Amino acid sequence: MASSSLSSLSSILSNPQGCSLCFKASTRRGLALAFLSSKLNRVSSSALLPRLTQKPIKRKNGFALNLSRSFSVSQSAGSGKFDGPSLHQFVSKAQAKASLAPPQTESESTVDSEIASKGRIYHETYGCQMNINDMEIVLSIMKKSGYKEIVTDPESAEVIFINTCAIRDNAEQRVWQRLNYFWFLKREWKTNVARGRAQSLKPPKVVVLGCMAERLKEQILDSDKMVDVVCGPDAYRDLPRLLEEVDYGQKGINTLLSLEETYADISPVRISQNAITAFVSVMRGCNNMCAFCIVPFTRGRERSRPVESIVREVKELWESGVKEVTLLGQNVNSYNDDSSDLDSGGKWEYSEGFSSRCKVKNMGLRFADLLDRLSVEFPEMRFRFTSPHPKDYPDELLYLMRDRHNICNLIHLPAQSGNSRILEQMRRGYTREAYLDLVKKIRSIIPEVALTSDFITGFCGETEEEHEETLSLVRAVGYDMAYMFAYSMREKTHAHRNYTDDVPEEVKQRRLTELIEAFRETTGPCYDSQVGSVQLVLVEGPNKRAPETELIGKSDKGHRVS
Repeated sequence: MASSSLSSLSSILSNPQGCSLCFKASTRRGLALAFLSSKLNRVSSSALLPRLTQKPIKRKNGFALNLSRSFSVSQSAGSGKFDGPSLHQFVSKAQAKASLAPPQTESESTVDSEIASKGRIYHETYGCQMNINDMEIVLSIMKKSGYKEIVTDPESAEVIFINTCAIRDNAEQRVWQRLNYFWFLKREWKTNVARGRAQSLKPPKVVVLGCMAERLKEQILDSDKMVDVVCGPDAYRDLPRLLEEVDYGQKGINTLLSLEETYADISPVRISQNAITAFVSVMRGCNNMCAFCIVPFTRGRERSRPVESIVREVKELWESGVKEVTLLGQNVNSYNDDSSDLDSGGKWEYSEGFSSRCKVKNMGLRFADLLDRLSVEFPEMRFRFTSPHPKDYPDELLYLMRDRHNICNLIHLPAQSGNSRILEQMRRGYTREAYLDLVKKIRSIIPEVALTSDFITGFCGETEEEHEETLSLVRAVGYDMAYMFAYSMREKTHAHRNYTDDVPEEVKQRRLTELIEAFRETTGPCYDSQVGSVQLVLVEGPNKRAPETELIGKSDKGHRVS
């Protein structure tokens, strides 16, 4: 970086967070011309375009590919043995009534010194962004219950929370490994008590949260006394009571799913206190019932927060200094607020050529209405959303994204397969042709859009010819990023009840490798197309690799830039 640029950067390195950065790439791996501002007021500076190297990162039982330090591809495979009831057999209404954010592990240390704490909390989160936001909701509930102190060392905690993911077997195996470690901590506590060296009067309480808790239920409690409490995603309000049961020598469990719970009245305790980005959950659950997916059975039916509660939370975030919000939901663009008399008007529209097994909803406020209001009321805040379903991209939403400068031009469009027969087996509600037509429409309305996707290799009955069609779809679309996995059969799903997992594991892995290679072929042109462009970047802070000379942030398209 030129010396003049260094002096410009050094002047803002002391407090760079929340700034917006526009960069113009001059070469694929070279310097970038940039403009830095606090609220889009441009000041000359410089930044580096991310290096476009491709570095495979090998992991046990999986593979990860990092592109430009922002794109990741991972795989996992395996299957379990436990089956259970269908969805309608265990969905129940919640008692709580609401008044109107690669695997990730988060933990921060905060202490409220005004009120004595009931105990120290340690937490880990695995899985999606929704789990991270759920952990923030749990921390808020526990704080109100008197648990004021959060620690970063599980050995010093009285309560250990582990928020889990059940979407693939590999995710669950990592959780079991951590539970074994926490069980070791309990045994160590007993040893320390005998030697008079225990830091607390009671052993740590281990609490399993999230989708794995919902899927396995009592099986986790029966696992060699490793776990004290099992709590599903819709029962977090019950955690203080469940922990009290442990004090009286009982195990605590609540895995009831809800038709109402959205936690709309709870203000999350942000895990990253000084972050300039935040997650806001707008809906929960999924009605799509795809053949391969466990989510409807671990998260329940779709229900949406009232618009007013979302606006109120976003306002609080804006006033606290947050510059970018990601709206979350298991099927986020199916958002439908029917809590008031307000209505979008008109008929609910799916993307052309797409269908749904769900009953069509023709009342209430929809996702485009929510995004419209947020982008107008907070014009200097940037908005993203995940995770969507391709069927819920009506023209109204696409034109809104095009016309509002503060809605990111990034669309996640999970394909799962490029073959129409496999898509029908998966119960996705569209064909290969309909998917490609939607891609064409999106790019005609939003020419500079970045597209990302999800793919599964080796689904039940997939042939070599059908696999080749998936490879050709990846090459035809040219995604900016994709998550790719070998199929892992999940209990309770339609596939588990009706299909045979008949593709050998070695074939799944070989097909996954071929899919990754096909994806790699398209990433170069995606980057090359950005050379010479000017893009808006939200500066998140100094680059840890070069904190004195470089900043790091995320572009409108989700690209990591330093």
